[in-house]
Amino acid sequence: MFPKQFGMFPYIFLVYMLIPVFMMRSEVGIKAILGYSMIALFLISYRQLFYSIYKNSHSFTSWLSVQLSIIFIFSLFYEPDYLFLGFYPAIFIGWYPKKKTFYTGLAMLFIIQVVPVLYHTFQETQTLGYIFPSIIILLLSPFGFRSLRKRMELEKQLQQANAKINEYAAREERMRIARDLHDTLGHTLSLITLKSQLVGRVASIDPERAKSEAREIENTSRSALKQVRELVSDMRTVKLTDELVEIRRILQAAGIGFDLVHHDGYEDIPLLTQNILSMCLKEATTNVIKHSGAAHCVITIKHSTTELTVTVKDDGIGLAGENSDGNGLKGMRERLELIDGSLTITGQNGTIVEMKVPLVRKSEKAGAGL
Repeated sequence: MFPKQFGMFPYIFLVYMLIPVFMMRSEVGIKAILGYSMIALFLISYRQLFYSIYKNSHSFTSWLSVQLSIIFIFSLFYEPDYLFLGFYPAIFIGWYPKKKTFYTGLAMLFIIQVVPVLYHTFQETQTLGYIFPSIIILLLSPFGFRSLRKRMELEKQLQQANAKINEYAAREERMRIARDLHDTLGHTLSLITLKSQLVGRVASIDPERAKSEAREIENTSRSALKQVRELVSDMRTVKLTDELVEIRRILQAAGIGFDLVHHDGYEDIPLLTQNILSMCLKEATTNVIKHSGAAHCVITIKHSTTELTVTVKDDGIGLAGENSDGNGLKGMRERLELIDGSLTITGQNGTIVEMKVPLVRKSEKAGAGL
């Protein structure tokens, strides 16, 4: 009924609409019909005002004018107690970003509150002094809502700025790694390629030379492996223990319960493996927060001497809520493939993301003697 970004806020104020409905029961005939029709129109304007804020629509002022007009008619031709409905437009007047429109809306609210009071006081000699404290509070409330709107905008801008900073930092890091890989390995791999082609040509003609070239290829590949290890050790590494602390904090901030089932100590797990798993865990928990609608998340980490298994399970809506071929999950698969890992996703009673990584990789076996 209302944009999701406002949460339960719009629904709470709907309860107060029962008051004008109850008050209208004392009216009869055409006056009752018009009264109920205006209440219905008032509800429609209430909903449309929230959507006008959400879509930044130009119809905002028009719907606000409808609300103010209905309150004015009710309080002038029905009962002055209908003035309490002014709390509804007071909420929306605070959403005007410009001071001129804000104070114009505030002036209109003041007019529709004061004129009916003066009318009933002078025409019917009613004592309406009890209404003035409520009017004062009502006229001050737009300032509070305006302050809330500014705070929400600042928080949104801060989030966008942080996202940009993270994006630029990640882009710069990728460019640095690409430059280092190109500068470090480009020449070496080109040399290995040329020598491999040479071995293929001379293997049947000059076996001894082929053996010599093969030994040079072996030495060159050992050198390349050493360069890769130096490059990786120079990269910023995120350890599993640090990432799990951050994940707990993020899930708790999102209102999602979190349990961790694991074995203490990850010292025997290579830093490269920990770094890649940390990035994958961050992506998996981000999907839980954004797409699952889950109330609880469990991360299980099991490792033996040969294999490490990391499982992320939530109690959300399952795979129907997200694309299993999305860029995030595709990126996780690509990262895990770098360390001969695998990714499995199932969607029964929530979503289960399982990552398996061998702790002894082929590249490590090949270079064990280096």
